[in-house]
Amino acid sequence: MERIVSINESGTLTLPKDLRTKYGLEGADRVVIEESSEGLLIRACATFPIEIYSDERVLEFNQSNEKELEGFELG
Repeated sequence: MERIVSINESGTLTLPKDLRTKYGLEGADRVVIEESSEGLLIRACATFPIEIYSDERVLEFNQSNEKELEGFELG
C-alpha cells in the first residue's frame, strides 16, 4: 500500500489516522526511520526510559532494602 503524505517546513510529517490506529501509534509515540535500498522505512517502536544510578542512588536503594528487610530472618 502506498500513501503520499506532506512534510511541513519544520520537517514534520503526519501519518494517516487509519495507519496510526492499525499500528497502535498515539500522539507522543515514536517511530524508527531507517534507510533501505528501496528508500525510507518507517517502523513503530517502543522506547523505555533508563536511569543511570549514581553512588548516592545505589546507597538509597540499599538503605531502603535494609529497612524493608528489618524483622525478617534470612538464611
